[in-house]
Amino acid sequence: MSSAKDQVHGKFKLFTGELGADLSLGALSTEVEAFVAKTKCAPKSIGVEYLEGEKRVVISLGYREGEPAYKIKLRSANLGIAKNLDAAALDRLEKAMADAADKQPQGEGLICHELFVTEKREFVMVFMTQAAG
Repeated sequence: MSSAKDQVHGKFKLFTGELGADLSLGALSTEVEAFVAKTKCAPKSIGVEYLEGEKRVVISLGYREGEPAYKIKLRSANLGIAKNLDAAALDRLEKAMADAADKQPQGEGLICHELFVTEKREFVMVFMTQAAG
């Protein structure tokens, strides 16, 4: 059984790019996945920040070296717009988060997630999963 110690890491890599029209990460996800495959690292976490003024995304990848490597996939899911953050809106967003997590491909373990909000108050979830195979 794994423990929190398995997630401890101290190396980071930054990536930046534009969102796709559908709020997908597009080429940016491919860039992160290629870095992981090339360096043969063990990814542990992601951070995602949306820069409204530039309409760009910054992704930070936290990882470790010196342990078995594995491939990852990054995917985004638009959870919808929330005009306010009252209890009903939060409940709806939480359900949308769970539904989006359930839609990740079978056989890919969900490692972590991140949430960002666009200038139009669109809530977007980014998932990092361990790629199958």
